[in-house]
Amino acid sequence: MTETQEEPTVSKCDASLAAGEVATSFSGLRSTIIESAATQAAMQPWVAMECYQLSRGKQVSQMDSLDLGRVQVVREQQFAAIQKLGITPEDFCTISYCTQDPAFRFSDHSASGVNSVFFIPERTEFDIYVPPGMQTAYVSFSQSEFVGAARALNPRAWEQPKRQVSQFQSRQLVELKGALERWIGVAEAASRRGQGLDPASMRDIVLQTALRIATATPEDDARRRPPLARSRAMRVCRLAREFVEGHLANHEVPSIVDICVSLAVSERALHYAFQDYVGMSPQAYLRRCRLNLVRTTLLAGNPQDTTVTEVAMRFGFLHLSRFAGDYKQIFEEAPSATLTRRM
Repeated sequence: MTETQEEPTVSKCDASLAAGEVATSFSGLRSTIIESAATQAAMQPWVAMECYQLSRGKQVSQMDSLDLGRVQVVREQQFAAIQKLGITPEDFCTISYCTQDPAFRFSDHSASGVNSVFFIPERTEFDIYVPPGMQTAYVSFSQSEFVGAARALNPRAWEQPKRQVSQFQSRQLVELKGALERWIGVAEAASRRGQGLDPASMRDIVLQTALRIATATPEDDARRRPPLARSRAMRVCRLAREFVEGHLANHEVPSIVDICVSLAVSERALHYAFQDYVGMSPQAYLRRCRLNLVRTTLLAGNPQDTTVTEVAMRFGFLHLSRFAGDYKQIFEEAPSATLTRRM
């Protein structure tokens, strides 16, 4: 999966705020203290929804939302109890999670475990009760894009389209939680610097992260490794490497979904092939390829008009501190040292 650069477009959320509410916005990012349940609904115009405040409190919630066009990232800290009633539009789906609370209800599901993840498909009615003190978050996508990619990664789990709210447990939920905090943090930092982010790249980051959560194979099932001939593994990995190199040469960062679709293999088969071939996952291999490309670019760059941040983000590294750590671990020098080596 990939991390990539980002740039939110101007938000479609133009809902006017009730008197006394505090909001900041920059491009697609909005951080808002909400004092009206109706405003909480209006701030999410991509879904036909009504919100009702059910417990006392002047402030209803704090919402952070990142509108990337076909993808929205929303995090809500609930101060007062609220009920959300609505229906998802056509070609729209969400992946969501919440802090654990036995009083929470997501249609006919509860937050039964710390790893609970909820999926709402298109044209589906929902009835959600969120008690005060809970944090909820969701990411929305084009259903055709999301389900098509999920089916390519894990055909067995996603072959039949889901037609109602569903719940599953994912040990990788912590990754989604951390990523969501990072996406909003990056947008906030860009806002403070007066910089823009690339919406297409950000959408890809969000999609790939959510797909990892939704298509992960259960731990005990993953141990039952199907046999894979060494010759087939080599052929699959060679084709994957050529596919990746071709995209990177054009300054494009292919995703695992792109590779699986191109080679007509599942993510599981691709993972086993790479383990046989180079002893690492395809995600790790793709990351090493991008690190090498960054190094080549830095070695050829002029420190006067080239920055490590610009090059790293060009090749899909959003988490810059992690990038710097990985770079130093592989090449035994900081990326800044590589760039200034010619001076």
